Amino acid sequence: MAVKLRLRRRGKKKQPTYRVVAADGRSPRDGRFIEIVGSYDPRREPSAITIDNEKAVRWLRNGAQPTETVEKLLKISGAWEEFKPGTAK
Repeated sequence: MAVKLRLRRRGKKKQPTYRVVAADGRSPRDGRFIEIVGSYDPRREPSAITIDNEKAVRWLRNGAQPTETVEKLLKISGAWEEFKPGTAK
């Protein structure tokens, strides 16, 4: 099972908010997920990003692949620096 860290859309029409989730790569965007890692609200000024770095790093160390957008969010939150890709523990 290939696990991905990706965004799951929530909110009303034209008013999106997103959850950062760990999900099986084969499941649909808004379908089943394994665990909620954080949230992202792009409509606020500045954007509201809340990520549980401990959970995110644990998933990354277990082999989860982040999407491009989630990788950017992880860099902003600091979880990406904690993980340091290429160094396995």
